[in-house]
Amino acid sequence: MRLLIAGWQGQVARALVELAPSAPDVEAFAVGRPGLDLCNASSITRAMTDVRPDVIINSAAYTAVDKAESEQEAAFALNRTGAGLLAEEAAKRGAAIIHISTDYVFDGRKALPYVETDAVAPQSVYGRSKLQGEEVVRQVNVQHIIARTAWVYSPVGANFVKTMLRLAGERDSLRVVDDQMGNPSYAPHLAKALLDIARKVRHEPRDGQWGTYHLAGRGDVSWCGFAREVFRVSAELGGPSASVTAITTAEYPTPAARPKNSRLDCSKAHQTFGVALPDWRDGVRECVTRLLGKG
Repeated sequence: MRLLIAGWQGQVARALVELAPSAPDVEAFAVGRPGLDLCNASSITRAMTDVRPDVIINSAAYTAVDKAESEQEAAFALNRTGAGLLAEEAAKRGAAIIHISTDYVFDGRKALPYVETDAVAPQSVYGRSKLQGEEVVRQVNVQHIIARTAWVYSPVGANFVKTMLRLAGERDSLRVVDDQMGNPSYAPHLAKALLDIARKVRHEPRDGQWGTYHLAGRGDVSWCGFAREVFRVSAELGGPSASVTAITTAEYPTPAARPKNSRLDCSKAHQTFGVALPDWRDGVRECVTRLLGKG
């Protein structure tokens, strides 16, 4: 299978690049700007011609959630228009596309974890741009997988785990939101699930496989609980730690609204493809271990 990874700087893209060489029967090519610019149709055509992929994983996105509130045009250009151009070019060449989306397509008001058929109601520019990206991908390429994930972190890039460890090196105590719940998703675990799905849709096609799926770490927690687990593991490994005080969302206002419930029910992906991410705590231990240089 020839796999094109759209984007190469993000957490998921870099995890895919790290993992792909060990995946059986996968020849992977990661291409990002300027070689592949989702805002430039010509660069998409050139990249597709060069790589000739069977499957594309689109990990390229505008992900600055708060900044998107004041940069709406840039967010929609990449997350909606660019995603559509890539999916359309893939369709012309008979290639499948796995498009990564987000829990932010939901408003967070549901009491239970979200399933794929729940009503969408994004509360931020970022969420709306990603939802419209989903919609256009569905419209232009029948061979699509929309993979919604949440609370992604890894040893690279900007993310919650790295921020917590940095702040713990500067302060003795932190205040962290405790009334938002979600499924922390370790990028290497997510990358493995995406690669497994890519191989299955290429080599083991089945009726009804195309559509929308949730892929996130098993188990849920608040941001406050997430931080406490990071510090517990870090302290155990001799790294920085801090005490954590629980606060409400209202006590930590942000330009973009966050869903209070970001929990995703991932049973459909397991039933269809046999994939499931490990427990989020496993990802925290692996991530912190790598960040501290212990593994």
